[in-house]
Amino acid sequence: MKKLLSVLFILFFAFLVSCSDDKDKNKQSGVKTPPQNAFTILAGSELKDLEPFFPAIKQKTGISLQLKYSGTLDGIDMLAAGQKFDAAWFSHAKYLMLTQKELVKASEKIMLSPVIIGVKESKAKEFGWKDNPNVTWEDIAIKINENKLKFAMTNPTSSNTGFSAVIGVVSALSGNPDSLKESDINTEKLQKFFKGMKLTSGSSGWLSDVFVREQDRLDAIINYESVLIGLNKENQLREKLVLIYPKEGIITADYPLILLNDNKREDYKKLVDYLKSSEFQKTMMDSTYRRPVIPEVALSNIFPKNLIVELPFPGTLDVVNSILFSYLDEQRLPASSTFILDVSGSMQGQRIEDLKKAFLVLCGDDQSLTGRFARFQKREQIDIITFNDRINPVVHFDLADLSKYNEILGNIKNFALSLNAVGGTAIFSATINAYQNALKNINMDQNRYYSIVLMTDGKNTAGVDINEFERYYNTLPEQAKVVKVFPIIFGDADKTELERIAQVTGGKVFDAKKDNLSFVFKQIRGYQ
Repeated sequence: MKKLLSVLFILFFAFLVSCSDDKDKNKQSGVKTPPQNAFTILAGSELKDLEPFFPAIKQKTGISLQLKYSGTLDGIDMLAAGQKFDAAWFSHAKYLMLTQKELVKASEKIMLSPVIIGVKESKAKEFGWKDNPNVTWEDIAIKINENKLKFAMTNPTSSNTGFSAVIGVVSALSGNPDSLKESDINTEKLQKFFKGMKLTSGSSGWLSDVFVREQDRLDAIINYESVLIGLNKENQLREKLVLIYPKEGIITADYPLILLNDNKREDYKKLVDYLKSSEFQKTMMDSTYRRPVIPEVALSNIFPKNLIVELPFPGTLDVVNSILFSYLDEQRLPASSTFILDVSGSMQGQRIEDLKKAFLVLCGDDQSLTGRFARFQKREQIDIITFNDRINPVVHFDLADLSKYNEILGNIKNFALSLNAVGGTAIFSATINAYQNALKNINMDQNRYYSIVLMTDGKNTAGVDINEFERYYNTLPEQAKVVKVFPIIFGDADKTELERIAQVTGGKVFDAKKDNLSFVFKQIRGYQ
């Protein structure tokens, strides 16, 4: 009996240690254990501003919300790959309904925010647009073509505001918005419109932050009405924005909560009932500047009293994809993308293999939804600078010759597959080299959108340091300072220094320790 009790005690003790180890592992890895009855939602990143309401939602409904944030198209890829969530909550469900309608068990609109253009007050007065309800997308296109209007907009393949804006502009300028066909896409007009886009982004939040930083060189921003009202309210701008609701119409984000798991229908109904209650709708409107969806809540006076015309959304996936690929390959300013790649000795083994895979994704090997939009674009110029303790010469690829597009993609693949890792790490000397190369290219062709991606897995061990780089950056002419660096934290990279280089140049840090390198490279494409 004593022996049996001893065995049971040992087993029980082992169980307790095991539980303790699991908790420690979760703490170390940053894993959050969801509440047992959590209602899991795949959500757009802009919905983070609803998190302060979660305690009240739980109190009123008994439901704990567990949100995983992603871009709309990234989210659709996750669902297509079989990842399971109880619901999805993005700014619109249009692309999801065209691609995976069978996943949708129920859908309820929760709040509204039109995608519009905010124009600096001085420009709006100059153009006669202030308090003018008759401004059209055509009027805006004319001012852009006259080089009188420079604007910011997110990448439509990465963010819903750019997606909605492109659909709206294409529909409005086609002359046939009610039944848009591929043949209605007016490439010449759209090229003239998008040549005025001087800042792009993979997210609406980052776009508005950088617009504030660079407001002196930009005249307008396309974003959610809620974001533009927020910019005016928060006194971050030296000049207020006049909100323009083009007369032909716009696309409105209606934030549908979409049920994916039919077993959670009862929780879904409780949640929708509360989210559409007068109590929540009023609080949400006053806090986030989004419009309520129920007539019982009167519109706040923060919203202009404009008549909003809603443009119809294209009815087929082929038309939507044609619009997006035409934007990337024909309409927007062509990109000039510089990649600074660490090939030092610490990259040997799996790390260099991961880098090669990431580049193959950009060369078209990834046939997922986001992969197809992330591939190197027609007309794009790609410069690759590899470095260890030495800076290797720039390797240039030009995709302007469309007849050789696939051949040049093959050349980039072959170059990526030939990469070898050896030597030290001269991060900041390589970045200076990239700026010198970018400045040379800008002086030859200013009608491109320039960006720099810096990928390193280690600390700076050779060449100049971060302070010397910053001194160099401050001596650059303004046209070169517009070029941003997007560093990738990988392996043992110094997070503090990479965050500093992003802050100095106005870029954004991406963390390949949390997500795989291929996914991060795809995300960065929204900023190029």
